[in-house]
Amino acid sequence: MAIDGEIARHYARDDLAASILGALAAAGRDMDRLTVEDLAPVDEFHVRGRPATAELAGGLGLAPGMRVLDVGCGIGGPSRYMAATCGCHVVGIDLTEEFCRVAAMLADRVGLGDRVEYRQGDALAMPFADASFDAAYTQHVAMNIENKAALYAEVARILKPGAPFGIYDLLQGEGGDVLFPVPWARDASISFLVRPEELRSLLESAGFEISSWRDTADEARLWVDQVKARMAEPVPPPTALRLQFGADAKPMAQNIFRNLLEGRVVPTEVICRKP
Repeated sequence: MAIDGEIARHYARDDLAASILGALAAAGRDMDRLTVEDLAPVDEFHVRGRPATAELAGGLGLAPGMRVLDVGCGIGGPSRYMAATCGCHVVGIDLTEEFCRVAAMLADRVGLGDRVEYRQGDALAMPFADASFDAAYTQHVAMNIENKAALYAEVARILKPGAPFGIYDLLQGEGGDVLFPVPWARDASISFLVRPEELRSLLESAGFEISSWRDTADEARLWVDQVKARMAEPVPPPTALRLQFGADAKPMAQNIFRNLLEGRVVPTEVICRKP
């Protein structure tokens, strides 16, 4: 099977929408008046969740009227947050068709259907015109993309001159090989982490000028403690990982915690700009 098919199969879950809505109802949310904040625990599928998204939005300097691209949007949590808080219009693209359907459903549920849109597609060949976005970002996506040179070249193509590009990704650390399974891969066949110096070289080769670079490992360790405490509660709250992967979520969580704490992966935020 082609690598794209393997990645789609890793994330695919046909009953994801029903699982999310059921978990929100069980948590006591008003299903007729759902908000972006109600969705935060279940639709931010990356280390540190909503705080990391808020930091990335701030680094990008998003503002009303901007047209923003979310590359690898998943079920759309960051795009809805940015549209709601920054007033921008966000277009999400994702390889997994089910993610796009669920993202659109949740956007309608929180009244943002006119400010976000989702397209199924390949990040290496995006169906958008040159220089058609005011900003772009990607979160925990490039770990599944082997040809990162093509990814960053494609992002540069769709951005207007001077536009910012934000990355929040997991990079290969010095603590040893990644322990599997993890949320982005059950084994090494679809995991393509790079080291910080490799990412820097890739971005510069694509023509980007790097504005800021933040290793957020310390913040991630605090997040691990917080998640462990929540999971120890008598009735643990719903999480994106458990809703997405069911019984596989526990070993994935244990491994991502170890990978973070042992420095096998390094969560990193990068803000760069197209000249």
